[in-house]
Amino acid sequence: MKNKIFMYLFIFTFLIALFVFMDSKAIIEDYDKNLRRVVANEQVYKDSLAVLTTQLDDVSFFNLSKSQDALNYFDREGIDGIKLEPVIKDALYSMNEYKSADHPLIPFAGTGGKKLVFNTIRVLNHKWIIADFSDGTIWGEMLIYYSLDKNNDLRFKALDQLLYPLN
Repeated sequence: MKNKIFMYLFIFTFLIALFVFMDSKAIIEDYDKNLRRVVANEQVYKDSLAVLTTQLDDVSFFNLSKSQDALNYFDREGIDGIKLEPVIKDALYSMNEYKSADHPLIPFAGTGGKKLVFNTIRVLNHKWIIADFSDGTIWGEMLIYYSLDKNNDLRFKALDQLLYPLN
């Protein structure tokens, strides 16, 4: 009787161990499959990140905050170029609130009584700005020269502009 109990106990233990082993094997294979997929995706993401970093560097090339030569120019003048960039943008955006029919800097007239306003402004270096403008119907771009006078007041001069044709 005692031998049968031990035999049944041994068989029951063996079946439990076999079940646990088979279940663990399936779990480990699933984890291994997921790990391989994650490693493959990681390489794809690293490659994508490298491409995007290169593109960002290319796009950021003409940018005051990335141009060491332009920042050195401002340092020689005793001006913090990084802090100047938002001041320049704010000065140009404040020109969007004009009362007359003509924009102070954009040499075109809006359509249908709408006013042309700056949408996007990028400070390229210590002298030039490129800006995008629109009234919702027509749009264009312009190159702006800027300078600081003796009182550190900003002065702007439109160098060139273009207006995209309506389709």
